[in-house]
Amino acid sequence: MAKLLRYINKYWVFALLGPIGIIGEVLMEIQIPFLMSRIVDVGIPNKDIGYVLQTGGVMILYALLSLLCGAVASFFSSTAAMGFGSEVRKAIFNKVQEFSFANIDKFSTASLVTRLTTDINNTQNAFLMSIRLLVRAPVMLVSATIMAYTINKSLVTVFLLAIPFLAICLAIIASVAFPRFTKMLGKFDKLNASVQENLVAIRVVKAFVRASHEKEKFQGANDDVMYAQRKAERAIIFAFPIMMLTMYSCIIAILWFGGNFIIAGTMLTGELISFITYVTQILIALMMISMVFVMLVLSRASISRINEVLAEKIDITDDNANRNLTVETGTIEFKDVSFRYNKEADTNTLEGINLSIASGETVGIIGGTGSAKTTLVQLIPRLYDVTGGQVLVGGHDVREYTLQNLRNAVSMVLQKNVLFSGSIESNLRWGNKSATDEEVHQAAECAQAHGFIESFPSGYQTDLGQGGVNVSGGQKQRLCIARALLKKPKILILDDSTSAVDTATDAKIRKAFSEELRDTTKLIIAQRVASVCDADKIIVLDDGKIADIGTHSELLARCEIYQEVYNSQLKGVAE
Repeated sequence: MAKLLRYINKYWVFALLGPIGIIGEVLMEIQIPFLMSRIVDVGIPNKDIGYVLQTGGVMILYALLSLLCGAVASFFSSTAAMGFGSEVRKAIFNKVQEFSFANIDKFSTASLVTRLTTDINNTQNAFLMSIRLLVRAPVMLVSATIMAYTINKSLVTVFLLAIPFLAICLAIIASVAFPRFTKMLGKFDKLNASVQENLVAIRVVKAFVRASHEKEKFQGANDDVMYAQRKAERAIIFAFPIMMLTMYSCIIAILWFGGNFIIAGTMLTGELISFITYVTQILIALMMISMVFVMLVLSRASISRINEVLAEKIDITDDNANRNLTVETGTIEFKDVSFRYNKEADTNTLEGINLSIASGETVGIIGGTGSAKTTLVQLIPRLYDVTGGQVLVGGHDVREYTLQNLRNAVSMVLQKNVLFSGSIESNLRWGNKSATDEEVHQAAECAQAHGFIESFPSGYQTDLGQGGVNVSGGQKQRLCIARALLKKPKILILDDSTSAVDTATDAKIRKAFSEELRDTTKLIIAQRVASVCDADKIIVLDDGKIADIGTHSELLARCEIYQEVYNSQLKGVAE
C-alpha cells in the first residue's frame, strides 16, 4: 500500500481530517460510560436528582459531539478514499496507454479490466477501512483500556491475556488466506476473459449455434471462481468465531471476578457496569481490527496486482530520442533486421531483413499465413522494437524519433477494423481532429466511403454505436482507411485492409491512392494478387524471410511462391 500512497496527494487534507474526526468521536464516546458510573454510584444512592440531571446533560452533550465528529469523519474519509481510488484507476489507465504491444501481450485484456475494476475497488475499500476503522479501533482500544485500568487494575489482566491469543490466531489465518485470495483473483481474470470473448464474438457464436458450448465454458470459469472464493473464505471464516469466543469469554470472566469484588466491597456496582462497557468497546475494537484484517488480506492480493501494472517497465520509450527530430520523407530502410516476440525464443519471427523503399513508392507485401507480413510493418511505427538490426524512416533510426513524432507521420490501418462509439465524423477526425469538413469529405471520397455515408439519413453525423455495429465489414474498412488518410501521413500502411471490399472498389481505392497520395509511401499487405499487381515493387515473404522482391511481371517470371499464389487466384479466372 505504501507504493500507492502517492496517489493520495490531492486528497491528503481529507485523509488527515478524517482520522482526526474519528479520534474526536472516540474521545467523546469514551467519557459516557464513566459518567454513567457516577450516576449509578453517586447520584442514585444519594438521591441527588440535580447531580443525575447535570451528569445526564453532559452525557447527552458528549453523545452529540461524538455524533458530529463521526459524521464529519465519514465525509472526509469517504472523499479521501474515493479520490484515492480515482487517482489509482487513472494512473493504471494512463500506464496502459503507454504500453507497447509487447507490454500489452504480457497482461491479458481481461486481467487489465479486473485490475481496473475489482482490484481497485478492493484497494479503495481497504484504504477507507484503514483511515476509519484502523484508526478508530486502536484509539478506542487504548482509550478504553486506560479508563478500565483506572477503574480496576486487576480485571484489566483478563483481556490483556486475550489480545495476544487473538493476534496469533489472526496471523496464522492471514498466512493461509493470502495465497488463496491471489489464486481467486487469477480465476476472476479467466472469467472476465470468457465473458469478453463471448460478447465480442456473439455473432459468430449465434452463426455457428455454439451458445450451449459457450454456456458450458462460462459455467466452468464461473465454477472455478466460486470454488476459489469458497476455498479462500474457508481460511478466514474462523476469524469471527475466534473473535466472538474471545469476547464472550472475557465478559464471563469479568462478570465472575467483578461480582466477587462487589461482594467483597472492593468494587462498586456502577464501576462494574462501566468496566463491562469499556471491555465491550475494547472487544468491539478488536472485532473491527479483525474485519479490517480480512479486508486487508483480500486487498493485499489486489494491491500486488495493481503494483505489477504500475511497476511494469515500458520497453518502448522516448529516452534516447531527439525531441526536435521530425519525419521529413517517407523513405524506409531495413538493415539486417531480426525480430522475435519472446526474447527467450529459440527462433526469430523475422530474420535477415534488408530492404529499401523510396519515398512515394507503392509497395505490395504478399506471403502465406504466418509469414510475418504484419510483424514486418509493425516495426516501422515502433509498435514493436527490433531484436537486431535497424529500421530507418526518413534516413534516421526509428528510435531517434519520439513516438509521437514518428507515429504522427505513419498511418496504419490494422487487420482488425476498430471503430469507436460516436458519429462517423468523430471517428474520422481521429486522424486529424482539426480537419475541415472539406478535408473529411475528401478523405472519405478517396477511401470510397463518401457515397455510402451520404446514403445514411444523418450522413456524417450517423451514430455508429459501439464498435460500428450498424455498418458492414467493407464499410468499416473504408472508414478506417479514410481515418488514416485524414492524417496526411508520410507513410501509409494497409494491413489487408481491403479484404472485405469487392475488387472494383479495391481498384478505385488504389487508383485514388496513386492520384492523391503521390508523395506518400504506401505499403499494402494483401492476400489478393490483384491488390498489389500494379505496385512499384512487391515483397514476397516466406517464413519470416524475404523470398524475393520485384515487380509483378518480374516475380511472375522467376518467383515460385508468387507464381503459386497467382495461379491459384487469377490464372483460372483468366482462362
